[in-house]
Amino acid sequence: MVKSLSQRDEIKKGLYLVPTPIGNLKDITFRAVDILKKSEFILCEDTRISKNLFNKYDIKSKLISNHKFNETKNLSKIIDLLKNGKLISLVSDAGTPGISDPGAVLIKRCIKENIDVFPLPGPSAVTTAISASGFSDKYFFYGFLPEKNKTLIEDLKFLSELKSSIVIFCSSRKISKFIPSMKNYFFDREILICREISKFYEEYIRCDVRELDLSKKVIKGELTIVISEKKNDKKNSHILSESDKRLIKGMINNFGIKEISNLISQNKNISKKEIYNYCLKLKNEK
Repeated sequence: MVKSLSQRDEIKKGLYLVPTPIGNLKDITFRAVDILKKSEFILCEDTRISKNLFNKYDIKSKLISNHKFNETKNLSKIIDLLKNGKLISLVSDAGTPGISDPGAVLIKRCIKENIDVFPLPGPSAVTTAISASGFSDKYFFYGFLPEKNKTLIEDLKFLSELKSSIVIFCSSRKISKFIPSMKNYFFDREILICREISKFYEEYIRCDVRELDLSKKVIKGELTIVISEKKNDKKNSHILSESDKRLIKGMINNFGIKEISNLISQNKNISKKEIYNYCLKLKNEK
């Protein structure tokens, strides 16, 4: 049986995760506007910011302030509303809710309580930045960098070992603090800094990480940073030639394995691991 138009347009009750524009207010889907208009309540990270969007599209649903400082306190009230069949939408100030924005606490509780959660596709600074980067589309999204130096170093060290592109959020006020550490761990990679995405003053800064210098630029707002994938190490792709093997055989009785690995790798495009394994093989044959 073919459903009538009114049946197809019927909206199921539950929690809707509605992405909102990350800059230009026109970057919102028809479905998102429809859901927001039909919602009985909209949970907003900052109602003052959300009202700019809602006024433009004549959205008059009831608003509930729901940010990181009160989302746990709001939880019981919102869950009760959902259980009573209310249609509720969740939005952040910009982008997709629950991604480096409030929402995860409520979403987890809804899943636990078997309340339907419906995510809408839409604006995301992460995918927007990746699409413009020219880097690998296999990416790791990290989010905001930590304040504590010890945690920052630990996390950057972990990220530097990843072979994929890396997406990071950062406040323009803090980027200068992080640049020295980024140069240390991503020295041979490229970087794209996206500022004011889809807004009038949008800007895309591209350079090698080692050349990154923002001291002469006025940077405002939150930044979406993409670091390129780890470059293939030519040393790892080069295998030992017969002449390399003869050279190692001539050294094996006079030098330690570690010394040989260091000496050969300095002058040849061969990984230390490749040299080390061959030295071990020679030692074991004796």
